[in-house]
Amino acid sequence: MANVAEVHAEALIRRLAEELKKNDAFTPPEWAKFVKTGMNRERVPEQPDWWYIRAAAIMRKLYFKPLGTSRLRVLYGGKKNRGYKPEKFYKASGSIIRKILQQLEKAGYAQKSKKGRELTPEGRKLLDKLAKEL
Repeated sequence: MANVAEVHAEALIRRLAEELKKNDAFTPPEWAKFVKTGMNRERVPEQPDWWYIRAAAIMRKLYFKPLGTSRLRVLYGGKKNRGYKPEKFYKASGSIIRKILQQLEKAGYAQKSKKGRELTPEGRKLLDKLAKEL
């Protein structure tokens, strides 16, 4: 039996994103098609389903350990090209991550803990089931 750590991350995230599209609790806000995912980005995401992919990636990260919004902002941040000046690290958008975590809670896949947010047994069960399929 394969677990989440043994399955290829990209394949699991794609499959989980398809599952999240079926859930009514996950709907991208109207402003999601106009925003960048962080200050380090130059353009908005090109994929039309990027919201679900980010939600699936966050859910996979929560499977391994509880994380809060600020830690996830660092994980999804990156260096910004500032022209002739040296590159500088910027965090990702906190609003996007916060809204996704709230949607995970609403769907029953995550809950608040002392260290941030963690997956509920239902969320772990979904990830384990998808890992077994793959």
